[in-house]
Amino acid sequence: MNNGGSNEVPEDANEHCPGPQSESAGKSDTCAGCPNQEVCATAPKGPDPDLVAIAERMATVKHKILVLSGKGGVGKSTFSAQLSYALAAKDFQVGLLDIDICGPSIPKMLGLEGQEIHQSNLGWSPVYVESNLGVMSIGFMLPDPDEAVIWRGPRKNGIIKQFLKDVYWGELDFLIVDAPPGTSDEHISIVQFLQATGIDGAIIVTTPQQVSLIDVRKEVSFCKKVGLDVLGVVENMSGLCQPLTDMKFLSTTETGEQRDITAWVMASLKEKAPEMLNLVAFTEVFDSSGGGAEKMCRDMQVPFLGKVPMDPQLCRAAEEGRSCFSDKDKCRVSAPALKKIIDKLLQQLDVTMMENGIN
Repeated sequence: MNNGGSNEVPEDANEHCPGPQSESAGKSDTCAGCPNQEVCATAPKGPDPDLVAIAERMATVKHKILVLSGKGGVGKSTFSAQLSYALAAKDFQVGLLDIDICGPSIPKMLGLEGQEIHQSNLGWSPVYVESNLGVMSIGFMLPDPDEAVIWRGPRKNGIIKQFLKDVYWGELDFLIVDAPPGTSDEHISIVQFLQATGIDGAIIVTTPQQVSLIDVRKEVSFCKKVGLDVLGVVENMSGLCQPLTDMKFLSTTETGEQRDITAWVMASLKEKAPEMLNLVAFTEVFDSSGGGAEKMCRDMQVPFLGKVPMDPQLCRAAEEGRSCFSDKDKCRVSAPALKKIIDKLLQQLDVTMMENGIN
């Protein structure tokens, strides 16, 4: 598949290349030593025609939402996947675009491993989970899922641009973009490419501890600098929360040996306190004594969308590539929390089922 064109950033360009059509092409500090420097400096400048093609593709998409995180491992892709499942369950037409080029986990989380992209006369066709939920990811292009993607910034930017201008989504109510952690080339590119077409904003996913929130503050700062609205922050893994009956109980000896006493505990509870079997156990995993994401949102004056507990059932749903809202093994703890957040988001965007033609 072709990743380039006459106006694409050359693959051998320096990192953070401003692009051949930029007024600073061949002249900025980042151009020093680039093999294309002289050509870029003397080439005629003008608007990027690919942006016109992107605008045409995106004209059929009502809402565009980026899902960001300050650091990896906070559950950003899990949230993107479950957000997409939830919106599709509400009968919206949904597209999920994975631009985490070096770590594409979306195919697994949607149960699409091993699928391939097909091309039609209209462009690249997304891979469909359901008739109203399509997915696009670099993961579908890799011959081996264990193969590392070792690309410089310009090539990453080229494939993101190609996703936006060549994928035929059709009419979409929502395009959810799962971005890599941090504030790198991919983030700058997706905002630049989509800005003219209108982006609703970004949802930022974090965990409660300060080491994660420090990076989230930078993410909020990035959004403000590039003119991207922060739709809200989601605090993920906000304590381990699971039904008491799903827990294991261990006794530990002085020598450190452990013995599973779950059966004895459950039998004792059933006999002496059966009402306790309906309880949900909660414990903090990360230190949230600093106030967590909610306090950070107040300090930075951005919306706080809510908390999602660490739920083993949700982790299992992500591993198995299914919705946590399905009746099978329904996630009793995380699904209601996610539903509240998504309903709050829709209310904030002033999106109702009537917009989708549903009473």
